[in-house]
Amino acid sequence: MNDSPPLPAADWPELLPGWVWLCGAGPGDPGLLTLHALNALRQADVIVYDALVAPGILDWARPDAEMIYAGKRGGKPSTKQQDISLRLVDLAKAGKRVLRLKGGDPFVFGRGGEEAQTLVQHGIPVRIIPGISAGIGGLAYAGIPVTHRDVNQSVTFVTGHDQSGNTPTSLNWHAISNASPVLVIYMGTKHIGQIAAALMAAGRGSDEPVAIVTNATTPDQNVLETTLATVEADIKTSGIAPPAVICVGRSVLLRQVLDWQSFATGEAPRNLDPLGRGRPAEAP
Repeated sequence: MNDSPPLPAADWPELLPGWVWLCGAGPGDPGLLTLHALNALRQADVIVYDALVAPGILDWARPDAEMIYAGKRGGKPSTKQQDISLRLVDLAKAGKRVLRLKGGDPFVFGRGGEEAQTLVQHGIPVRIIPGISAGIGGLAYAGIPVTHRDVNQSVTFVTGHDQSGNTPTSLNWHAISNASPVLVIYMGTKHIGQIAAALMAAGRGSDEPVAIVTNATTPDQNVLETTLATVEADIKTSGIAPPAVICVGRSVLLRQVLDWQSFATGEAPRNLDPLGRGRPAEAP
């Protein structure tokens, strides 16, 4: 039974037949879904969803909606991207109200731009519904702010593999290393040894803090805190596996005081001054 929460009174957009809405489902926790996404779930005839969409989110769809799985996971058999895009075209041309539901944000390393291009090229009207990206929301659930005045005034988001599944050769790791104090790496666990080596060769310290957050925002969330020098070995020892987001930089230290999920279990912060400022936090 559809037991999705009621939408507040507003002039919500209508998902019309023949349209495709590309929608971000957030990093995992159904509570991070946007109201526009919930509105789409309640209207769609067909939902084409990815592997990282939480099952609880699909429970909020119309009871008679058709569900089509189109997940793509690295190293596992999956539908080709072009086939997924053309399937969306066919469904829309058949007069269906189509919801393409993607984990995180569809335009942040989610191939949403490619799918939208294909749809537009075939004359299919599209609406984009952003979602909370794991590189922001997932780290927040781990107690890691991607920006902090005492750490960084910039942050760089990069992908850990290219279309072939290899470490992106087009990325200038030396420039990336020197451009941002904090780096957020998506889909990087497979090649973390190469990435860490490239960052250290570019001048990042071997003791630079690193956090790997797996299954972010879900009950299975796990966080590994380590350093650039030991990250590859620690990942192997811990046995953690994707989906994961990696954060490199001193903002990882703030988890020592901002691991808010541990507060529910009565744990105290490990360190009230993890950055070594020796002074209380300032008001804005």
